[in-house]
Amino acid sequence: MSADSSADWTPESWRAKPALQQPEYPDAAALAAALDELRRLPPLVTSWEVNALKRELAEAQEGRRFVLQGGDCAESFADCEPDHIAGRLKILLQMSLVLVHGLKRRVVRIGRFAGQYAKPRSSDTETRAGVTLPSYRGDLVNAPEFTPAARAPDPWRLLEGHKRSALTLNFVRGLIDGGFADLHHPEYWNLAWVQHSPQAAEYQRRVAAIGESLRFFETLAGQTLADLTRVEFYTGHEALLLCAEAAQTRQVPRQSGWWNLATHFPWIGMRTAQLEGAHVEYMRGIRNPIGIKIGPQMTPDWLLALCEVLNPDDEPGRLCLIHRMGAAQVESHLPPLLEAVRRAGRRVLWVCDPMHGNTRTVGNGYKTRAFSDISRELEASFAVHAACGTRLGGVHLELTAEDVTECLGGARDLGEQDLARAYRSTVDPRLNYEQALELALKIAAMG
Repeated sequence: MSADSSADWTPESWRAKPALQQPEYPDAAALAAALDELRRLPPLVTSWEVNALKRELAEAQEGRRFVLQGGDCAESFADCEPDHIAGRLKILLQMSLVLVHGLKRRVVRIGRFAGQYAKPRSSDTETRAGVTLPSYRGDLVNAPEFTPAARAPDPWRLLEGHKRSALTLNFVRGLIDGGFADLHHPEYWNLAWVQHSPQAAEYQRRVAAIGESLRFFETLAGQTLADLTRVEFYTGHEALLLCAEAAQTRQVPRQSGWWNLATHFPWIGMRTAQLEGAHVEYMRGIRNPIGIKIGPQMTPDWLLALCEVLNPDDEPGRLCLIHRMGAAQVESHLPPLLEAVRRAGRRVLWVCDPMHGNTRTVGNGYKTRAFSDISRELEASFAVHAACGTRLGGVHLELTAEDVTECLGGARDLGEQDLARAYRSTVDPRLNYEQALELALKIAAMG
């Protein structure tokens, strides 16, 4: 990033801009005290990790890697426990193994966790039985129970979010450094409840093929391929709650600029991507690679202006454009955006989020997504990119390793009557393990 583009920027300059999706804290003094403490806490990630991710994303822009980002729609504090964390890591490792085998490219793994505790909402308030309370905005802000005490924004939750993010990252790093992600031992990643999954046989076939190839090359080399004993793993979350993001934005020795050290990969949601808004102002000044969610409302001029503001020097690996059009609109809305960015010569990484544009509420009141719509949007996205001379370089998914019933369809053909059986999300519906693995198999064939 050029010095001129950030000369007037500070971690707090966003406060002079309109800031959407921010909670109204009832106690300003308590908020200030919580933020002061947050500023003093150690960072969650390091600048060299952030730079490593940026280099890998630059390679993905060139077609040499593929990005897999996945995790919960919104983490809960209660899910900061070993089995849940290990389960999320397992499904992402399994999916990445399928993608490596099918796409013949290295995979960049970004977990949508260790900080995804805040969520945007369509309304500031929620009304039930004539009672109106603040909307639930994620555990970083308030609690989901519909009571005045639970729904009041609590600034001390910012510190609890930092603590649980640190615990999650520590456990993930410990697992990876201890050999959990060793490609020689994919059996570590098995989840007991899906041993009879309809996708299990195809997955095991791919595991066997990779194992055979691995043994062949190690026999030729006469030694173990050490690079395959561990994988790089990064985290990302929507940089929604700006006071918390700014409090964790630091300068580091022997490097210029400012770094968001709460995550490797922050992104801007479609609801907060206004050119003159506070979120764009904040993100333009940090050195992290960043993402922008792009919906059907995005115009070519708006998108090009965002590219100029957020990546004026066209730095490789800096900017990911995450389109989330919906299966019914991707073929009409995506091509003008691809063409505009291509004509402008901008270096970006195109990623598909096939989840958010396909959300609907069914007759029994559950918010859900159909696996067929998710798959159709992905397939159409690959085709549209190919037709436009651009490249789809990754996917962004909401998923869980749990045996939930939140999305319709998939190998077990879940119907509306199944949703009530195991619908556990407090915000958006997620793919369960079987659906996520099935989608990875489809992506491997599409790409």
